[in-house]
Amino acid sequence: MPATVTTKGQVTIPKPVRDLLGLKPGSKVDFRRNAEGDVVLKPAEKKPGKSRFAVFRGHAGEGMDTDAIMALTRDPAVGRDA
Repeated sequence: MPATVTTKGQVTIPKPVRDLLGLKPGSKVDFRRNAEGDVVLKPAEKKPGKSRFAVFRGHAGEGMDTDAIMALTRDPAVGRDA
């Protein structure tokens, strides 16, 4: 589906593509480059996704203070039944 670029750099996204992507007036889109070098049009995410480190955030558990955690990381025998 060819489209023409205006002097302002604007392009009308064909209706079948808008329907496929669920784009409505006022929708935001992202242009991304894939591994092959092609530019891909995607609907913009409504909110930022979680970072790859977000799954590691949290706490060590109930009732453990910093000293107990440090003891576990330094001495593998701590916390085991001997």
